[in-house]
Amino acid sequence: MSTTSTAIPAPRRERDSSEEIYEKIYVAIQEHRLLPGTKLAEERLAEIFKVSRPRIREVLTRFAYEQIVELIPNKGAFVARPTIEQARDVFEARRVIEPAIMRRLAQRATPDVVDALLAHVDQEMGARTRGDKRAVIRLSGEFHNLCADLAGNTTLARTQRELSTLTCLIILVYDAPPAESCRADEHALIVEAIKSKDAERAAQLMLHHLDHIEKSVNLNQEPEEVNLEDIFGAS
Repeated sequence: MSTTSTAIPAPRRERDSSEEIYEKIYVAIQEHRLLPGTKLAEERLAEIFKVSRPRIREVLTRFAYEQIVELIPNKGAFVARPTIEQARDVFEARRVIEPAIMRRLAQRATPDVVDALLAHVDQEMGARTRGDKRAVIRLSGEFHNLCADLAGNTTLARTQRELSTLTCLIILVYDAPPAESCRADEHALIVEAIKSKDAERAAQLMLHHLDHIEKSVNLNQEPEEVNLEDIFGAS
């Protein structure tokens, strides 16, 4: 006697891991494709990334912990829009942390470390030459993260990454021209000081660089709406 078996549907395969989704959203913020105030609708993001809503919620919760996303009860998740006071706090924190990173990095300036920094500055220059604005924006922010990573303190590196992303949002909210807010020539001077193991010069150059970034922002620009499908639809 034949028996009929009922097929059990295979569980839905989630295409992207939480880390992959996090990185895609992070890069979209770094490249100024996701603007402050943008609503990050769980259902829409789940459709775009072909994952479950709990997976999206996990990612958004992580961003909220890092103050990059605001979770508003009964309204949803939104890309953070730093206030003037928060912007000042971020730059104050960076002025404390990044000179310390520079001093530590100068002390650890092996040929491999210097080569990695020089290669990154070359990538920045190449992106500027090509007129690739998104790459310029992303690479400019990543320079600071790379310095923190190479300095070898994981706590400083994690904090630096969060501050860099918040700075990106500040630049967007307050309409600082990317080419003026983080200049590759200033990065090159910092690398020269690190290569020379001149810790104090590297620290002072970084402070000057951060002052330049802070002075490039103004406080009058309102962010525009964006379409999540346009940003992530091709992911």
